[in-house]
Amino acid sequence: MTCFARKYSNPFQCAAGANGCVVLLRYGAIVTFNLSMEEESKLLKTIESHIREPLKATASEVLAIAFRPKVNERLESEILWLQECSTERLQIVAEALGKSVVLEYYEQEVSLLFESIKPFTTAIQGKNLRPPKEKELLSYIGGLLLIQQKMLGIVEVGERPDPTWDRPELSRLYLRLEDEYELRERLVALEQKLALISKTVETALGMMQRSSSHRVEWYIVILIVVEIFLSIYDLWMRN
Repeated sequence: MTCFARKYSNPFQCAAGANGCVVLLRYGAIVTFNLSMEEESKLLKTIESHIREPLKATASEVLAIAFRPKVNERLESEILWLQECSTERLQIVAEALGKSVVLEYYEQEVSLLFESIKPFTTAIQGKNLRPPKEKELLSYIGGLLLIQQKMLGIVEVGERPDPTWDRPELSRLYLRLEDEYELRERLVALEQKLALISKTVETALGMMQRSSSHRVEWYIVILIVVEIFLSIYDLWMRN
């Protein structure tokens, strides 16, 4: 595979290795084409110092690509057939793979969230000996909002890449890849799970605040009773 001049500035594409190239997506995913393991490792070490928020866990996708003029562009027997090695086509492939990797990463994160909110559910049922603290609940709400912001605002999983608006055949290629990797279905499933987690956390927070409000009311009642008792005692001492 030979590399090529870059037409679109987003994502960034450039030559890499002996005969390959790399696509850097703005949300942090890196897609390489025709690089050996050694070349890929060297590339990752080169850009490692420029990563501002490295992730503790990573996800990856591997896809074999073959080229044949006038072929019906499709994914068949785990091989993606393309008509030519062009900037736009590789950008389409990079976008689909990048979004699939991002979805996989957040699927893992949401699965961990489901496990961690189990104490909140038992707290709602009144079976938890140690109810969650308000700070913990607010932290989860912030984390959920951050995930939604990144998926919808930064990654734009549901949006089509720029080249598809100019070239109908590229739009068909992206739709095939989108369908193959179930990008929209996975996005909808993630949004539903995030909504459920958010509802659980907000319910637990609401119950905690309501309980706290009741305690404050009892404190006020106790203070009033104490004040009345002191007033009666003061009158009794005077008489």
